[in-house]
Amino acid sequence: MKKYLKTIGILAGLVVLTIVAIALLTPWMDRWGATDEEIAATFPGDELVPAPASFVNRAITIAAAPEYIYPWIVQLDATRGGWYSYTWLESMLNCPMVNADRIQPEWQNLQIGDEVKMCAGEFAPPPYIVAQLHPNQAIVMGHQEKSEWVDLYQFVIVPQADGTSRLILRTRTMMVGGIWTVMHPGAFLMERGMLYGIKERAERLARTGSLPLLLEVIPPRRSSSRSTKRSLIFGSCLKASIWM
Repeated sequence: MKKYLKTIGILAGLVVLTIVAIALLTPWMDRWGATDEEIAATFPGDELVPAPASFVNRAITIAAAPEYIYPWIVQLDATRGGWYSYTWLESMLNCPMVNADRIQPEWQNLQIGDEVKMCAGEFAPPPYIVAQLHPNQAIVMGHQEKSEWVDLYQFVIVPQADGTSRLILRTRTMMVGGIWTVMHPGAFLMERGMLYGIKERAERLARTGSLPLLLEVIPPRRSSSRSTKRSLIFGSCLKASIWM
């Protein structure tokens, strides 16, 4: 009995330590790499979730102009360019994907209303829906519930005077507490890996200067009118499992 109580005590202590660690690290994780000015700035998509329950900004400096960064974000998708993060973790979560090292012109015709999948399998979170496109400036995607946006993923590119660019990943969401608190460190790890993955690819592409040859003229197509009417509870549980 004493051994059993000791085991329970150890497990309870680990849970408490985990909760405390998350609480202490969250402020740092939620503004990793971002400046005070970037956090205070207004970016495309802010108006879609004007009063989020959670507001996160993560940023990185990329030694490349916006036109060498934007195409990598355009082809984000588990069935297209991947998410440029940790393939070993994606495979472990039964969500394998190939993180592209090249810009593919056939993946560049993203439209408002298109789906951006986090996982290619059938048992996957509801895909993001593209809400806004601002060429070489920003891409906004997220999820809706009853025609209202409830969370957003905002990729914003800000050119700098020295020729570099700042890539800011802003999250505005109404989904907090419970499983979202537990998954928060995992989401940070994956997003940090993604930002570094985009940085590496964009800087390599900028060094070659081959972008104009890759993206000449892409024929337009109709915007998609897809909508997300899946269960938000279903999506939240699955999304947590993919991004932990």
